Amino acid sequence: MCPVLAESAQELCCVLTSAGTILLASAYHIAQLVIGRIVLGIGVGFATQAVPLYLSEMAPYQLRGALNILFQLAVTIGIFAAQLINYGTQNIYPWGWRLSLALAGVPGCLLFFGALLLPDTPNSLIERGHLEKGEQVLQRIRGTKDVTVELEDIVDAVNVARTVKNPWGTIFRRRYRPQLVISCLIPTFQQWVGINAIIFYAPQLFQTTGSSSDDALLSTVIIGAVNVASTVVAIIVVDRFGRKFLLIEGGIQLLVCEFVVGALIASSLGTSGLGMPSPQIGQATIAFICIYIAGFAWSWGPLGWLVPTEIQPLETRAAGTAINTFVNLIMTFTVGQTFLSMLCAMGFGVFFFFGGTGILAVLFAVFFVPETKSVPIEEIEETVVHRHWFWRR
Repeated sequence: MCPVLAESAQELCCVLTSAGTILLASAYHIAQLVIGRIVLGIGVGFATQAVPLYLSEMAPYQLRGALNILFQLAVTIGIFAAQLINYGTQNIYPWGWRLSLALAGVPGCLLFFGALLLPDTPNSLIERGHLEKGEQVLQRIRGTKDVTVELEDIVDAVNVARTVKNPWGTIFRRRYRPQLVISCLIPTFQQWVGINAIIFYAPQLFQTTGSSSDDALLSTVIIGAVNVASTVVAIIVVDRFGRKFLLIEGGIQLLVCEFVVGALIASSLGTSGLGMPSPQIGQATIAFICIYIAGFAWSWGPLGWLVPTEIQPLETRAAGTAINTFVNLIMTFTVGQTFLSMLCAMGFGVFFFFGGTGILAVLFAVFFVPETKSVPIEEIEETVVHRHWFWRR
C-alpha cells in the first residue's frame, strides 16, 4: 500500500484542485465548465479516497469511529460553507458565480499545507520497511511507549500483505467477498436513499413547496446547518452505540421521512404536479426534509465512509477503499444526473422510490453488516467479519 498522504499525492491533489478551480472561475464556454469540473472532481477523488483510510489507520480503535467521522464533518462544513457562499453571491452581478466557483480552491490549498504536517501511518511505514519509524509514530499518536500488542498486530498484517502481489485481484477472491460486497453496497444505498438529490436540488424542491427563490436558497442554508449539527451527534455516539445501530435507526428515519414527504406532495399537488401547496404543507415538507437530513448525517452519511474502510484487511485496504470511493462517486453522479428526469416522470413517486431503497438499506444493515465497534482495525477481519453468521460460510 502506498503512503496515504505522500508528498506527491498532496501535490497532485492540490494541483488538480487549483487547475479545476481556475478553469471554472474563468470559464466563458460550457465546455470549459465541464472540463474544469472533471479536473476538480479528480482532485477531490484523490482526497476522498485517502482521508478516510488515513484516519482509520491512525485512530485508536476505541475512538476510530469518532475520528473517522471528522472527515464527514469537514464535508458537511464544506457543503454548509458552499450554501452560504451561494446565498451571499446570488445577487452579485455579473461575477458572483465566478467568485463562488473560485473559492473552491481554498479547501484544496488547506489540505495541501495541512498534510505537510502529518506523518505517514504506522501501517504504511512498516509495510515499506521502516519498522523503527513506524513504532515511533505509533508511540507518538497513542501517547504511550507501551504499543507492543498493536505493533505486533500491524507487523502480522504487513507480513500477510507482503504475500499479496496484486491487491486488485486479491479483493475479488472468495475470502474477501464480504469486504467487496459491503464496500459496494453501502455507498450504493448511501446515494440511492436520495441524499444528494435533495442537497443538489433543494432550491428547486423548496420552490415547489411555495418558497420564493431567495427563501429556497435560505432553506438550503438551514439544511446545511442541520447537516453539520447532526454529524456532530454521530461523532458523539458512534463509538457508544455502534455502527449497526446507527445504520438501522438512521435508515428507518430516512425512509419514514421520504414516505411522508411523498405523501405531503401527493396530497397537495396530486398526480399532475400542478398547483401550489398550502403554507402548512410547505412548512411540514421542509421540516421532514430537515429530519431526513439529520437522520442521514448521523448514520449513512459518515458510516458510508467509515465501515467500508475499517473492515478491509491491510492487504486489500487501498484497493477496497478505492472501490468504495469509486462506487460512491459514480452513484452520486448517476443520482444527480437522473433525479430531475425521475421527478418529472414519477412526480411525488420519486420519494417513494427512495423510501423503498431505504427499506433495502435497513434490511442490509440488519442482516449483513457486522458490528466493528471497539475492535482493533487489524483484528476486524478475523474476529468480526469471518465470524458473522452469513459471511463465515
